[in-house]
Amino acid sequence: MHDDQQFLETVVKALVDNPDAVKTDRTVDEMGVLLTLDVHADDMGKIIGRSGNTAKAIRTLLRVVGMKHDARVNLKINEPEGGTKRMPREMESAMDSDGGESEVEPKSLDQAIDDLKI
Repeated sequence: MHDDQQFLETVVKALVDNPDAVKTDRTVDEMGVLLTLDVHADDMGKIIGRSGNTAKAIRTLLRVVGMKHDARVNLKINEPEGGTKRMPREMESAMDSDGGESEVEPKSLDQAIDDLKI
């Protein structure tokens, strides 16, 4: 196993609840190295992180590992089978009681910016 693939597995297995379900694949082409990651459906949130920050951090670290070996390393995270894509809250609230869509007033730019403030 190559350094970049070993590094990815070590980091991901330390983050997840189901380390035995972690699988990685490594392919090399003219674009560089592509690492593909599969994890248990229950662990996807831990790998992606809030606003994708954990996945971004893992990708950044993989690029550093790749630079050490003069290679461009990219990470693809596969959607697990049986995974559920969560509906954004705005869409959930837009659904009326019988499952149909109800009218939702679009937000102004100022409202959207205010919602982003922490």
